[in-house]
Amino acid sequence: MIYVTGDFHGDMERFKSKNLKCLKKGDTLIICGDFGFIWDGSKKEKANLKKIGKLKYNVLFIEGTHDNLSLINEYPQEEWNGGIIRRISGNLIKLERGHIFNIENKAIFAFGGGESTDMEMRDQCMNWWQDELPSKEELSMAEENLDKRRWVVDYIISHECTDKVRSFLCDGPDRINPVEAFFSSISEKIMYKGWYFGCYHQDKIIPPKYHALFENVEQLI
Repeated sequence: MIYVTGDFHGDMERFKSKNLKCLKKGDTLIICGDFGFIWDGSKKEKANLKKIGKLKYNVLFIEGTHDNLSLINEYPQEEWNGGIIRRISGNLIKLERGHIFNIENKAIFAFGGGESTDMEMRDQCMNWWQDELPSKEELSMAEENLDKRRWVVDYIISHECTDKVRSFLCDGPDRINPVEAFFSSISEKIMYKGWYFGCYHQDKIIPPKYHALFENVEQLI
């Protein structure tokens, strides 16, 4: 079984949540960005990554807007289930943006990243936030991968979503950021069963197919 949930932000207690007790050996949990466990490279952090990698179920994640991509990108890439990943530790895997993965016979389009709202503050001491926004090459590659499947997948996993969906969930800037613009453009032609995203820290379904997730855990059927 495949399950999806929202941002963890490096909180190990989330793995003890009653919402995750339903996961069995061989199941898969997908986290919609802001995984947060790869942050400072400390010994404690590395120990936590090993613990997560040894869980009975697989843990997959995409990047959000609070992940240290400089550290994440030190892990080598490899092919996995039709796409490109970075294997962090054992069953802990980072899904690279723009790839389509075949997981339990379900085609899952993963596209992490977004635009940070605190870029000015971060710019004084951090240098990885620029990579949170996709490059032109990544956007083109994503569209090429969708072309190969004739724009039909089962599920979409992202951190952000379209600007129209954002307007249903919260008051935001009138400006549409580049990731929202990309999602808005592909939403007009891609066919899918459900779209799951985590950046708004809400658990809410926006009919007919959008699922904002935070603490809830939803099964992909």
